[in-house]
Amino acid sequence: MSSFALYLIGFIILIAGLAYGAFMLGVALIWIGVCSVILIGLGIITGVAKTRTKDESPAD
Repeated sequence: MSSFALYLIGFIILIAGLAYGAFMLGVALIWIGVCSVILIGLGIITGVAKTRTKDESPAD
């Protein structure tokens, strides 16, 4: 399994836990959904940034 997939799975588990906690606190479902979508987007962006391989520059 790739590093990106593992990162995304962990991030989704984190979001699920936060969403469940917000639900237990009585936060409106629409706001839980909005925040979840935003966090998934952030997870994808940071996952790509952290797991991207660096371009090698040619040695002179």
